[in-house]
Amino acid sequence: MKARHIDHVNLRIPEDGVADTREFYGDGLGFGIEDALFEAGEKPFLDVRLSATGVIHLWPTAEFEPPTATNYDHVCVVVEESLEAIEAELAEAGIDLERTLESPLGATGEAAAAYVRDPFGYRIEIKARV
Repeated sequence: MKARHIDHVNLRIPEDGVADTREFYGDGLGFGIEDALFEAGEKPFLDVRLSATGVIHLWPTAEFEPPTATNYDHVCVVVEESLEAIEAELAEAGIDLERTLESPLGATGEAAAAYVRDPFGYRIEIKARV
């Protein structure tokens, strides 16, 4: 097999986490929220659209358990902005910056990255393009 990229990631969120999803991922990070089928009851999750080829499926469920160091670390999203621009956008959106790294290694090489937590405890790495 010759993999090209990750298509999607599935993450569970609390049953009442949909508004927080829209606020953090949509309003705060500026990603598209695709929820028409979810709202219509036609699928059990909503999508955070990262790019034309990548999404995060967020599944509201009563069985949600916050992530811990033993079952989850982070999801990395590469963006076009520089680390300075990422930090400025996070500050403007009121999203707390957990930490930054100047050159963590990823699938496409080394580039600066910022780390934040979503409302459900998931760490999101926002990485500048290599």
